[in-house]
Amino acid sequence: MAKAASQIEMPVGVIVRKTPGVTRWAKWCWRAVAALPGAGPADWQELRREGDAIEYHAATLPLVLWADEAEAYMVNLSDGQPSIYLVLRDEINGERPMDAVLITASPFEGQDYADTGEEIVEKIPMSEGLIAWVRDFAVEHHRDEVFVKR
Repeated sequence: MAKAASQIEMPVGVIVRKTPGVTRWAKWCWRAVAALPGAGPADWQELRREGDAIEYHAATLPLVLWADEAEAYMVNLSDGQPSIYLVLRDEINGERPMDAVLITASPFEGQDYADTGEEIVEKIPMSEGLIAWVRDFAVEHHRDEVFVKR
């Protein structure tokens, strides 16, 4: 019997929407709105414009699934809307609006980045195909841990 791969990955494009801010302290509001499984490379390519709102194919990043994170993926899949988490960071040299740093299917990893307060973490709903891909991997690698009372 062949041993299952301990990790797999897929390129996933992320679509980010820029709209005018609603307060005087934030000129723009950035929100991740969609994921494109299997997308080609992109670097803040403008997709469409509606008045002041602009949608960008911000980046294509590898979505890596790790066997050790199967429990986190199961938690994500049991949510009403399974999602991936996009981590955005302010761009240092100003060549692009923001840096798309990472995407993950682990809600625990997404929360870790959100806790620092240095990055923006956006939740993007998974498509049915992406849900199936994550579910197949998680089911294959999930191991129930036996509770041991101390």
